Amino acid sequence: MNDQGSRPEAVKLPISQWQARTDWQLLDMTLGDALRHAAQSVPERPALVEVLENGAAGRRWTYAELLDWSEAAARALLSSYAPGERVAVCANNVVEWLPLLYGSSMAGLVLVTINPACRPRELRYILEKSGAAGLFIVPRFKGVDCIALANDIRGELPGLREVIPLNEFDAFLGAQDSSATMPPVKPMDPCLTLFTSGTTGQPKGVVLHHKGVLNMAHMTHARGGLEDGGVFVSPMPLFYIGGLAHAAIGAVAHRATHVVVPQWDPELFMRVVEREGGNYSLLVPTMIEAVLAHPARGQHDISSLTSLISGASVVEGQLIRRVHAELGATLVNVYGQTEMHGVCITTQRDDPLDKVTSTIGQPIPHFDVKIADPDSGEALPIGQEGEIWVRSFQNMLGYFGQPEETAKTLTPDGWLRSGDLARMDEEGYVTITGRIKEMIIRGGENVYPREVETVLVEHPAIEAIAVIGIPDPYYGEQVAAVVIPTEGSSPDPAALSAFAHENLMRFKVPSLWGFVSEFPFTDTGKLQKYKLRDDVQSGAIKVSETRSARQAERQE
Repeated sequence: MNDQGSRPEAVKLPISQWQARTDWQLLDMTLGDALRHAAQSVPERPALVEVLENGAAGRRWTYAELLDWSEAAARALLSSYAPGERVAVCANNVVEWLPLLYGSSMAGLVLVTINPACRPRELRYILEKSGAAGLFIVPRFKGVDCIALANDIRGELPGLREVIPLNEFDAFLGAQDSSATMPPVKPMDPCLTLFTSGTTGQPKGVVLHHKGVLNMAHMTHARGGLEDGGVFVSPMPLFYIGGLAHAAIGAVAHRATHVVVPQWDPELFMRVVEREGGNYSLLVPTMIEAVLAHPARGQHDISSLTSLISGASVVEGQLIRRVHAELGATLVNVYGQTEMHGVCITTQRDDPLDKVTSTIGQPIPHFDVKIADPDSGEALPIGQEGEIWVRSFQNMLGYFGQPEETAKTLTPDGWLRSGDLARMDEEGYVTITGRIKEMIIRGGENVYPREVETVLVEHPAIEAIAVIGIPDPYYGEQVAAVVIPTEGSSPDPAALSAFAHENLMRFKVPSLWGFVSEFPFTDTGKLQKYKLRDDVQSGAIKVSETRSARQAERQE
């Protein structure tokens, strides 16, 4: 599975539609096949490294050993479950994820991933929605007795046949049937169900297949700079696509070493990079900022870290330039969704700096991408804002048990509607401008929060900003800005409003201003704007109103 492909030839698109490149040879195999291939070609190469909670080095597995562990897990799983059934894992970053991932894929099972921080109601929802027949769960997480929690709700879930504590995983493997025959598994068979992180509502179970996650990880990390035999240090949660598909599967696709960091802590991350010679990682923007700002950064030699990828939220150009200047590393910006098996558009390490800092790049191979009119689906003129639609073998199989929701996202002719707004230039570079559901309609005018945020974040008193719509009896919606001030500053709403008026049309200028010390994020670094909206409406975030601008506008 050597890296293939080259930079796309220069194009000049007539409309905002990119035709898929097919010069990259896809891997037509299952996850189990990919692990077997790596174990056969580099059996003694380090495959998996455990980092303990205290940061000390833990156990290590070669590719041959990881294959043995995973095959043992597959045989044990087949002793209890039939191919096609679903088993869930509720755990933080423990190495047992890996044999369960590859073991379930070899056994023809579908792995359901669950955040161990979920509350009883959330755990019940996912187990019931997914129809999981088994649950592997950590004994405790952040002071919560997870086993007791699972047993309390087990009686309400007749389909859940057993709960296996992960501290008893060796005993589970000991009960395997050594004569169990592995079933036939095809590359397009389902292998994972990942529940969306719920930034806007009730999570949905996204069903993914082997070929999609394997090739996504292979192509994305080839662009990102993960070399054959590299060292991928990953603090990303394994219960989300960033940790499981990008790190766990991406490492195997590139026959690299996957170093599992138990939790996010910037100094722990730097210590592990230094000790293991880590040269590659996926970090969301807030993580990168934490590393750059950490007072102990100079005490750790992280010069081996030469390649980063980042996504989940917009990566600001200023942050990309700082990574280049202060870490001496490249940073590839990636865009995608779980529904697309992860990533569909990325920048590249040798892109011009202006493209790297202002766009999310060009589509990866085997993806048709268009900026579409959300109503008609027609591709729009170059530079015009519309919705990102994608078409590829990487489109999800669907939302588990929710055909109506699936039909809202997947069109009959194979396009996946992203819900994200963007523009495409004539070279196929895409710039994100916002979310359709985040668009504010104020007095009949469309206001795109991303545009307003991009302007206002340049104010020296603003460290970070989130623009949201708040119901208003006169305008329908009013534009509100929630601001994290720069250290030592006390921004004046009137002054911020004046700055906005200098750079934006009047209807785009926020009239409500709130100030907070931090924003709510999901575990994968996605800003939860609906929580900010709820807090403004409930009064939990106090806002000031710049009434003069509104009164002046009404008088005109």
